[in-house]
Amino acid sequence: MASLDPRIARAEPELWNLPQRPLQPLEHWQTYEVFVMRTRGTHAQHVGSLHAPDPEMAMILAKEQYARRSQCVALWVVPTDAILWTNPEDEDLFLPATDKSYREPQGYLHTRERIEQYRDRLKPIQS
Repeated sequence: MASLDPRIARAEPELWNLPQRPLQPLEHWQTYEVFVMRTRGTHAQHVGSLHAPDPEMAMILAKEQYARRSQCVALWVVPTDAILWTNPEDEDLFLPATDKSYREPQGYLHTRERIEQYRDRLKPIQS
């Protein structure tokens, strides 16, 4: 399987002529994404990625790399292949199917003016 890591793909590993044998468990390090929560009540932010042989070592490396010098109350380490995403080209997936402006405060802009205009139109009919 080709690596999804651009650093590996750019190096063209198929040209290295390495012996074709199955990798041992500690020879193939997985990529992990690291998220840090700096203070309680804030959102976790993505701070980087790292390579580690297993999740426990990934947590240790993440703590040393991303939480050693700055304040940190929580650290999340997630395998890169466990993250799902959408492409920016698919932004139309998030557009509402129908107009739901009545659910937003902006949908009520100029409501008083519209009511007054409606009443003004009804006055000649009622007279």
